[in-house]
Amino acid sequence: MRIFLRTTSATVAHSAYERWRSLRGTGASCGRPRPSRAEPCRRRSASYLVEPHMGGQAEPKHNGCKLACFTDAAPIEDDDDKIVGGYECTRNSVPYQVSLNSGYHFCGGSLISSTWVVSAAHCYKSGIKVHLGEHNIAVNEGTEQFIATSKVIRHPRYNSYNLDNDIMLIKLNKPASLNHYVRTVFLPSSCSRSGTSCLISGWGNTSSSGNKYPDRLMCLDVPILSDSSCKSSYPGQITSNMFCAGFLEGGKDSCQGDSGGPVVCNGQLQGIVSWGYGCAQRNKPGVYTKVCNYRTWIQNTMSSN
Repeated sequence: MRIFLRTTSATVAHSAYERWRSLRGTGASCGRPRPSRAEPCRRRSASYLVEPHMGGQAEPKHNGCKLACFTDAAPIEDDDDKIVGGYECTRNSVPYQVSLNSGYHFCGGSLISSTWVVSAAHCYKSGIKVHLGEHNIAVNEGTEQFIATSKVIRHPRYNSYNLDNDIMLIKLNKPASLNHYVRTVFLPSSCSRSGTSCLISGWGNTSSSGNKYPDRLMCLDVPILSDSSCKSSYPGQITSNMFCAGFLEGGKDSCQGDSGGPVVCNGQLQGIVSWGYGCAQRNKPGVYTKVCNYRTWIQNTMSSN
């Protein structure tokens, strides 16, 4: 899921940014107003949105700035809630996809072993329950497994200011039962090259100009973009632990509510949905955590916990 500032109103977005600039160094806790892709609170049993903070109590550092975090700023509506321009996944065709839940879906994740899930560090919160085997999150389909967590471990060098090292591991308090509906995804053996086609999935917003949250899992096929294109789209903001994927012409993208979810290329987990500017905007592709850089950290963390 990506947490976002909605940018449909250029004036409001600009004023919020200027306000953030004026607050730098003053203890304001919202961090850099880079939009990550986490979802506002949404009840599982209803289709309406409630207050757009996560879990009732604001967690501004790692949640980024979904709305205006400044006490004297007008709220900015969120515009990037789901995969935009995608299609409904074939039922249970993405068996490694999980939903992070705290009474509502707020982030995605990927099952990498029977007891471990990988997601985005900006999705961190207490009381996470992992939902596996889901397709339609609004109904009980009989394939689901709901498992509580025993540990949530963010990368020790996660930077909430620029979202570098935006990765975390979640340990389940009991092993998932692996079957046709719940399976693991392989970690990358190497980094994928630009041009590689990848599959992104999630329950995030499907509208680039409003809030349209799907109950059914959505999919999107995107190419990895070159480092030069990525850095040109976000000057001075792309680290060696990030890559861009999508279409520079816009129209197709991951969005808010997709954060933490998988980017799978040739059967390997190459990316984690992290952040972006708006959703599906021209020359503003999605930015993803480069999982191939973290294979050693993932393996060492799993073996020591």
